Amino acid sequence: MPTTTPRSLISRWPEWAGYAAALWSLGYGVLGAAWALGAPGFPWGASDPDLDGGLSILAGATPRPGGWWIAAFGLLTAVVALTLARTGRGAPRLTTLFLAWPMAVLLIIVIPDSRLMMGVAYSPLLAVAPLFDLSLGGTTLADAWPWPVVNQLVCVFGGLLLAAAALAYQRRRRDACDSCGRTGRDGWTAPDAAARWGRRAVYIAVTVPLVYCATRWCWALGVPLGVSKEFLDEGARDAPGIWLAGAYLATFGACGGLLTLGLMQRWGEVFPRWILGLRGRRVPPLLAIIPATLVAIIITVAGMTYIRGWIAGRFLMSEWGAWLPETLWPVWGGALATAALAYHLRRRGQCRHCGQGGDDRARAEDSTLIVS
Repeated sequence: MPTTTPRSLISRWPEWAGYAAALWSLGYGVLGAAWALGAPGFPWGASDPDLDGGLSILAGATPRPGGWWIAAFGLLTAVVALTLARTGRGAPRLTTLFLAWPMAVLLIIVIPDSRLMMGVAYSPLLAVAPLFDLSLGGTTLADAWPWPVVNQLVCVFGGLLLAAAALAYQRRRRDACDSCGRTGRDGWTAPDAAARWGRRAVYIAVTVPLVYCATRWCWALGVPLGVSKEFLDEGARDAPGIWLAGAYLATFGACGGLLTLGLMQRWGEVFPRWILGLRGRRVPPLLAIIPATLVAIIITVAGMTYIRGWIAGRFLMSEWGAWLPETLWPVWGGALATAALAYHLRRRGQCRHCGQGGDDRARAEDSTLIVS
């Protein structure tokens, strides 16, 4: 039975996601038209710091006709989003659903590139560098987040809104609860089932980045794993400290892998004793789900950048350590997203909107004991 618990704006996302996606699409389409008419700020091509065009899939784009293509894409996406926002179930809207998901993937995975991950990973280091008088080659936060890279965040945000609209429409078509997605038939979404396949996803998400970590840690120690000695010497000469920075990024990824274990361990649900002020309290699910999902997107995007470079023939097999581990990142990202989904399914408990899942909390507790 549905409950009468008041729903917050966030919990009502299925009601407004389609309209928000349409608003974003129209706004970005207007921006594209402005670029086509000569407005500054076109984020690709000559104004992009990606000078050799080896990162962005749109490196060769120009304000005209590129801006007009963006305007057309924005208009089409707005129509798709508004169609999904309506409650009906006709075949034309099902066709629209098949358009929505590729559009969302285009915005979230294809258009961004590896600089998105670099900006996120190096921002903490760049933020504290002035406190410890670290020069880092003069690199600042502004260098890590130029407008073309910030624009990638804007595209990811729009893609997530469109994906949310598509998901909400799918739930309406299946007569599922628009808030939790339950239909009364759990199957693979049951907490005990999610514990099983989520555990495998966690192991993959922890293991895959270690291949990258091994190369970067070796390079920082002067060991040319997967590259030539000349490669290391040239990098150290042209950019002093670059291999230490690479080791930092690898350590950042390894620590993220360790945190991924929390998606199947008891300490991922209840704060450990050593966290003063929080010990013994339950971990809010979104505190783990949101970062894990965002990191999954970022590392998948970065991996796709290297895969495009490999397909384009930009890499040498003799220097496999400089690019091959990165091509595995989409596997890492997919596993991390899967693990986050399993964690969500185990911890979502009873839905305040439809009342389903009343016994899920106990089952989730049991599944946690199974995987711990």
